[in-house]
Amino acid sequence: MINVLLVEDDPMVREVNRQFIERVEDFKVIAMCSNGVDGYNKIVELKPDLVIMDIFMPEQDGLITLRKIRTDNFPVDVITVTAANDMQTIQQILHLGVYDYIMKPFTFERMQQTLLNYKNFKRLTTGAHDVTQKELDEMIHPYRDVEDTNDNELNMMMELPKGFNRSTLNKVLKFIKDSKEGASADDVAAAIGVARVTARRYLDFLEKQNFIKVDVHYGGVGRPINHYFV
Repeated sequence: MINVLLVEDDPMVREVNRQFIERVEDFKVIAMCSNGVDGYNKIVELKPDLVIMDIFMPEQDGLITLRKIRTDNFPVDVITVTAANDMQTIQQILHLGVYDYIMKPFTFERMQQTLLNYKNFKRLTTGAHDVTQKELDEMIHPYRDVEDTNDNELNMMMELPKGFNRSTLNKVLKFIKDSKEGASADDVAAAIGVARVTARRYLDFLEKQNFIKVDVHYGGVGRPINHYFV
């Protein structure tokens, strides 16, 4: 079980975030706080595995709290969930070593994929042992295809259509391959951080090139959903 401390000043957002987190298997919110002062004290008291924290908060904001966590060398991972979208703030937070940076508003799928990535990260980093380059790449860049891996199909493909990015295409294909039950365009978009229409273009291209397959799921209401798999 991965123990999570949730630090968020808005009570409605805090409850939504708690529900999102606990919908993901093996994650449990052990405490919730409304500001950085209480959040820091709970870190000292409870020693959570993961802190999911807002930036704009009263009494002590998330940036000051994150600096204090790092200055005091607490061995805790942090994911920021915030409306802050200015590059100066983003750079400051990234320099302080957060595991991920999620911008509000966000979907459950975006939170879910981050937590699944984090769970895999914890699995790979638990225990004292040497790691291979492949394992390290999987920890740090879960959707990056590395040139020296055995999976070079897309690096050897013919010229891509105008406007396509080979790195993005690799990320889309890797996500579909790693998704045991397949995924929709919405799943891919949330996971790799692109618009749904962009994800759909790449998925359709991969399907036409026979790298992936598609199955149409018909629900009771609304349009059918394309489900992609290998």
